[in-house]
Amino acid sequence: MDLGTLIPDFPTFSNTSFFNFISTVISLIIPDSTIHKQIKMRKLDSTKVQPLKSEQLLHIEDHDFALRPGFGGSPIPVGIDVQVESIDSISEVDMDFTMTLYLRHYWKDERLSFHSNKNKSMTFDGRLIKKIWVPDVFFVHSKRSFIHDTTVENIMLRVYPDGNVLFSLRITVSAMCFMDFSRFPLDTQNCSLQLESYAYNEDDLMLYWKHGNKSLSTDEHISLSQFFIEEFSASSGLAFYSSTGWYNRLFINFALRRHIFFFVLQSYFPAMLMVMLSWVSFWIDRRAVPARVSLGITTVLTMSTIMTGVSASMPQVSYIKAVDVYLWISFLFVFLSVIEYAAVNYLTTIEERKQLKKRGKVSGTYSIDTVQAMAFDGCFHDTDVDMDLTDFSDQCEEHETQACAASVSDVDTTQIKRKRSLKGNVGRIILQNNHVIDTYSRIIFPSVYIVFNFFYWGLYI
Repeated sequence: MDLGTLIPDFPTFSNTSFFNFISTVISLIIPDSTIHKQIKMRKLDSTKVQPLKSEQLLHIEDHDFALRPGFGGSPIPVGIDVQVESIDSISEVDMDFTMTLYLRHYWKDERLSFHSNKNKSMTFDGRLIKKIWVPDVFFVHSKRSFIHDTTVENIMLRVYPDGNVLFSLRITVSAMCFMDFSRFPLDTQNCSLQLESYAYNEDDLMLYWKHGNKSLSTDEHISLSQFFIEEFSASSGLAFYSSTGWYNRLFINFALRRHIFFFVLQSYFPAMLMVMLSWVSFWIDRRAVPARVSLGITTVLTMSTIMTGVSASMPQVSYIKAVDVYLWISFLFVFLSVIEYAAVNYLTTIEERKQLKKRGKVSGTYSIDTVQAMAFDGCFHDTDVDMDLTDFSDQCEEHETQACAASVSDVDTTQIKRKRSLKGNVGRIILQNNHVIDTYSRIIFPSVYIVFNFFYWGLYI
């Protein structure tokens, strides 16, 4: 029963007209300002709604991320690209290198797909890494490695609406480099940094270079103190383990050519100088025993010091290096110069004894000739002028004191004359008193050493 039947004069309304009637009555009763305040309060309340968490937005709690994407199906492809920031050091003693790089992984995990009206990706830091599946890539033959953590861990995770994922790390790694020092320091070393999945073999994970050869990029300002970086290249292959099977492996190859100028200054040039210095001995009088022996011993000890310094900065390898060949040959030349003088001195002594026997005895004693006097006191003596001091002392015992004094004054006068006569003839006297071995050594030693240098540098350069 409606109001129209009870009250004949009351107008009847349909449902729509009735609600419009009520709204009109409310608007007349409640002021407009009050309605606007209520609408504003509702807008303010809508901002208090909590946004969705990353776990809820990516549906992380709805999936088991302990399993790889597409578990039980075909292997998941994981693309890799690397940007080498720097090569920090190369150690010949430890046979390793240290490199800092940006390592980026690309794969698709449909479990992480989300709805986005503008098709924008979401970027996260390292805190989300432990809650999702990521590739377990490691460095083969690495000794030490770490992820940079200043000011926070240098980890980036970017998820796209279709489930594609970019995972980037900044890493410093020290890895082995199998070096060959047979041509050191004229060598070129080929090193490689190898990447591989630790747990997933080729049936579960396919590791590949994301952009082919362009997947490896380097900083233009990379430089090393002892090496010139000839090239960087990317390659791939397979590695087999008897217990787990075949694994995909990626290689970052680079060639290092050593700068030789440092070693020329520190090793080769000093060795050359020592060899040439040992040749000076051939031009010194054969009777100057102290001068020639001290020169020979000094050059031998200096060469030993150079060889020890080079060996201390190198690994203890069991084969001969190029620098060893040069230093040992140079040491041999220096050593032979000492042996040469030993032979000259011995033959000179034999020759003197023969000459002394031919002269016989004078006044019952042997006179000390020029060569023997030089061997004792290191000074030159003229045979025609020097007096036999022993014979002179015997004569002093037989004659009067005044005659001996006069004879002594005559000896002093003749010695002064001898010294004056030698001033312009020292070179001629030295050449006349050289042994034949010294004469040949002046030509043979330099000639053979020059020929050796031609062969050495022609072979190794």
